Amino acid sequence: MTDARTDAARAAEALRATVESTELLLHTVAGLKPDAVAGASALPGWTRGHVLTHLARNADSLVNLLDSARTGRDIPQYASAEARDRDIEAGAGRPLDEHLADLRDSHRRFLDAAALLPDAAWSALVRHRAGYTFPVHELPGKRLAEVEYHHVDLDAGHTPAHWPEAFARREFARLGAQFAGVDGLDAVLLIAEDTGQRVQLGTAPGTGAPELTAEGPVRALTAWLSGRADGDGLQVHRGGEQLTDARTALPKLPPMG
Repeated sequence: MTDARTDAARAAEALRATVESTELLLHTVAGLKPDAVAGASALPGWTRGHVLTHLARNADSLVNLLDSARTGRDIPQYASAEARDRDIEAGAGRPLDEHLADLRDSHRRFLDAAALLPDAAWSALVRHRAGYTFPVHELPGKRLAEVEYHHVDLDAGHTPAHWPEAFARREFARLGAQFAGVDGLDAVLLIAEDTGQRVQLGTAPGTGAPELTAEGPVRALTAWLSGRADGDGLQVHRGGEQLTDARTALPKLPPMG
């Protein structure tokens, strides 16, 4: 159990990290060439303009959840899934300067809405667009993940190696827990050699440890878990023997949540 003051402090810490990451994102976008927004991103079927529009509209959707926590009204994150998709598609083709202004303005709206929330409200439950509820103090961390993951997806020089260590540590633990009990997933023990963290994915036959282990920096492991890398930079062993190609040895993961 936590109290409202603790929840507010956690939110404030994540907000500070989100501000820092957003400033780096804005710097990257400001340095793009005008025609770069029409180029392909690392997400299949999306241009960089799609990624940038999604990031701006996501910030606005989180304003809705912050307002929901502040007022006690059930305000949906998006009007509908269809409206969300339409807005992303409609905004993707805008010029670079419009994307940059939209990112800045939506970020400011997000921060302003967070500043209006009293400490007690940070313990309120809000509803994610997927339908589940979560305490609103987790929301700044969710925004941080959107910014960091999609900064990489822009394919504009920001890579998982640039992730803040605290972010990579948190996401490694979160995604490891998410995939820990996935049925049909080959069991693999992940070892973050720089942080000492360990998680096991899938289910090992019998009661013994999984034969497959993957070791590497926490950022490289998180990049693989999140679908932002194919295993480069990891050392994979099966039964104590190092395998030559981590990319083919590692199991295929379901999409991250």
